[in-house]
Order: sequence, then C-alpha cells, then structure tokens
Amino acid sequence: MEAAITWLKRKHAGAPPHAVAHHRRGVAARFASLRATGGGALTAFLAVLGPGLLAGLSDDDPAGITTYSVLGADFGYTLLWIIPASTVLLIQFHMLAVRIGAATGKGFVASIRARWGKNWGYFAVVGLLFANFGTIVAEYAGVAAAGELIGVPAWASAPVAGVLISFVVVLGSFHRVERVLLAISSLLSLYLVDGLLAKPNWGEVARHSLIPSMPTSTAGWIAIAAALGTTLAPWGLAFIQSYAVDKKITVASLRWERVDVLIGSILTGVIGLAIAVSCAATLHEAGVHIEDAGDAAVALQPLAGKFATVFFGAGLLGASLLAAAIVPLATAYSIAEGTGEPASLDLDSHHFQWFYAAFVGLTIAAVSVVSLPGLPLIPLIYMSQVVNAVLLPLHAITLVVLSSDVSMMGEARSGPWSRAAGWVSVVLIVACVGALIVSWLG
Repeated sequence: MEAAITWLKRKHAGAPPHAVAHHRRGVAARFASLRATGGGALTAFLAVLGPGLLAGLSDDDPAGITTYSVLGADFGYTLLWIIPASTVLLIQFHMLAVRIGAATGKGFVASIRARWGKNWGYFAVVGLLFANFGTIVAEYAGVAAAGELIGVPAWASAPVAGVLISFVVVLGSFHRVERVLLAISSLLSLYLVDGLLAKPNWGEVARHSLIPSMPTSTAGWIAIAAALGTTLAPWGLAFIQSYAVDKKITVASLRWERVDVLIGSILTGVIGLAIAVSCAATLHEAGVHIEDAGDAAVALQPLAGKFATVFFGAGLLGASLLAAAIVPLATAYSIAEGTGEPASLDLDSHHFQWFYAAFVGLTIAAVSVVSLPGLPLIPLIYMSQVVNAVLLPLHAITLVVLSSDVSMMGEARSGPWSRAAGWVSVVLIVACVGALIVSWLG
C-alpha cells in the first residue's frame, strides 16, 4: 500500500486541482479496500502514522526543553499542571487541524487563502514567519548546546546539522524523510529515564499536575505562557495540517489518524512533564538557576548522576535535529501555500521549487544567527515561546471557524459539541494570555 501511495503522489505532484482530488479519492478507496479485505487494524494504523506523532514530539524541541527545564528549576512542582492542561488542548487542536486538512485537502494557510482570500493568506504567512524564525534559531541553538557538551563548537555543529538536514529534506521522498524523522524522534524517550533518575516526590508530582495553583509573580505567568506556547505552538498546528495533506490523509482514514494524534500528544506531555520533574526534583531543591537546556544537562550530573547528563544531552540532540527539520518545514509549507505554489516533500527537487527554496533559506538564516559569537540566544529562545502563546489565540480561533464552515468542510464539519468545546478552549487560551499581559503591565 505504501509503495502504491508513494507512486501515486509522485505521479500527481504539481497536477491540477481536479486531478489531485481524483487522486485523493483513489487513496481513500484503497484505504477502505484495505480495511474491507482484512488488511488489519495495525496495517491501517501504520498507513497513517506520522502527522500526530511528529507534530506532537517536535513540540518537545530545544525551546520546549528549555522552557520545561526553567519551569521545574525555578518553580519546583507548583506549576506542573500547565503541562497536562496544555496537552489536553494539544490533542483537541491537533485533531481539528487534521480534520480540516483531510476534509479540504488544504494546509492551514491554503485554507485561509481559500476561505478569506489571498491577502489574508499573505497576512498569515507573515505572522507565522515572524513567530517561527525565533523557534528555528532555537532548534539550531539546541544542536549547538548538545555539541558543546562534547566539546564541538557552535560554528561547526550548527552548519553541519543544517547541511545534513537540508540534504535529507530536499533530496529524499516523503516516506524516506518521514522514516528518518520518526527514527530521530525515538531519542526523546531518554527524557523519561531522566525523570526516574531524579527520584522525585511522586505524591507532589501527582498533586501539582492535577490541581492548578496560580502564579504570584510576573515570572510565573511568563513561565505558564511560555509552556502553553511551546506545547501548543502555532507552527505545530500549521505543520500537522499541511503534513496530513501531504501524506494524503482523508476523512475515511481519520479514525486511525486520531489514534496517531492521541499517542503523539500524550507522549509530548509525558516527556515535557519528565523534563520539568527531573529539574524540579534536583535543580530546584538545590537552589540551582539555569539559563538553558545545556545548563540543565550539566547541572544534573552532581545531583542525579552521570547518566542523567548523558541522557539529557542525547535527548536534546535528538529533539534539536527533529525540530530543526520540522519547524522550517512547517514554515515552508505556509510560505508556499500563501503564494499559491506547490507544497510537498515529493516535489521534483531537480527543478527549482519555492517550497524547497524557503526551507533552505530559513535553515541558512537560522544557522548564521546561531553561529554569531556572543549572541544572547536564551532570551530569544524563551521569548519566542511567549510570542507563540500571544499569537496562539488567533490560530485557535481560525481553526475553530474553519472546522465549523460547512462550505469548506461539507459533511466533515465539526458537530455542535466539538464547536462548543473549541470555543471554551479559545476562551481559556485568551484568559491565560490576558493574565500574562495584565501581570506584565502591572
């Protein structure tokens, strides 16, 4: 099945809309045929595996690891609840984004362009580009931080990673790129080991994960906004919708794609919680303040042992490489969709494509910034997550409106309960951002 889908995708790359629609119906028919002929639940699930897992785990990027580390180191267990709360929202909005992509065959910016016109599409591209670039820099800063743990300078590690990732993305087919990214994502499981090595107070972890306690300082509200912005990042919502379209996820396959989203989102939250808990149980208890994830890895050694540092550093490298591919990809999808150009990992790389040009251009720019000596990367990384949180309400509102639009969604339109839950979540997100702004101004 996978080989057939890959061949069809290549055959229809750059085809007119009616041909693409015909192709999507063909993929849906093959998916239904697979289920009907006893292909098995596992095979059906593996056919759609990817968007939810990659979009979820890439949220545990260097910026996210730094945010969760600071959350645990500075506030101990008290603010852990924001991670499970953000994970619930992540599941909800990732499922909305995938549903819109499956029903419309369009990525996030392409959906905006189709619904409200090309000018709003350009506006969305500018907003995402502004929010995403700081995060892309953060990913390569993570590569540099992981390299420095073994004595490799930033001016060497970041460019090498940028070149390798660009070759994989530009020269590889969709499924080859996906396999590489899924393999890299497995390194994030090392953070679960770190959480155990820290020997936390599990009673405190459970209590503060389930019962919210409001911050009493501006720094606390910034930490909450940063955690929300890094878990439920606008670039992640844009990526999962565009990537699901690129993978040719259809309404017929949504049943299994929901499982993919659920697994990816829960793993994201569990890993984020493990990072925060490991720093809360060690660094916070010892009164150690950190600036970034690299500091956390070094500081853990005398408190939780050598292996904690090794696992933290290896996880940081894996997270950095994964997100250094996915965040520029999300932005390249948005740029190409906003300008009406083809956006797919299966485009012919032997001819100029705006999609690949955007990816490579963003990578070069981010690597150049990280390689500059003396640049204060940590404030840029941390505040980029706050920017994500501030822009998140606009993205969330757009997803709820698009999923409720019968002219866009047809029979796949969200039901009344789903729409109500979407608006409740939007209100909660706006309230969180509003509390940050009020605390900041006060």
